[in-house]
Amino acid sequence: METSLRYGGDSKALRIHAKQKLPLDSNTHLQVHGELDTRVGAPTYFTALVRRFYPDFSTSIGAGLQYDKRDKLRYTIRGKKAFPVTTNGLFSFIVKGRYELDKDFREKGSKGAAEFSWSIIDFQKDQDVRLKLGYDLIERVPYAQIRENNWTLNADGNGRWNVRFDL
Repeated sequence: METSLRYGGDSKALRIHAKQKLPLDSNTHLQVHGELDTRVGAPTYFTALVRRFYPDFSTSIGAGLQYDKRDKLRYTIRGKKAFPVTTNGLFSFIVKGRYELDKDFREKGSKGAAEFSWSIIDFQKDQDVRLKLGYDLIERVPYAQIRENNWTLNADGNGRWNVRFDL
């Protein structure tokens, strides 16, 4: 199980996030994850997705359900396609999107983004770094991510930010 501690400037609360991937076959898994808000002492959401990977096309698609305390039940469809820029695959252009429906199959929202991702293996001894620069196509705002081993910092052009520590 992957576990992380998350803190964002908008929430002012530490959240505990857990994710588990259960293989269904070599390219498909069931991914379940949820989050506990330590300020209120209650879960904020729970998601279950079936994700299918197409390694020959650097593509993944997923579909599933999400339950959160505000909007209750949602259906989610997501996809991601990577276009390697370098032959070693460490620098890529990625297009990703998500579409959500409520329990009555009415649109609840969509997200789309295009980003460049650069992974630097052994930036220093035992230190891997990943840099992402992207543009949110729905909100029309640029964003950036810096990940170093277990630490991740996300920020966008609207001043929103969050930090994550993977346990």
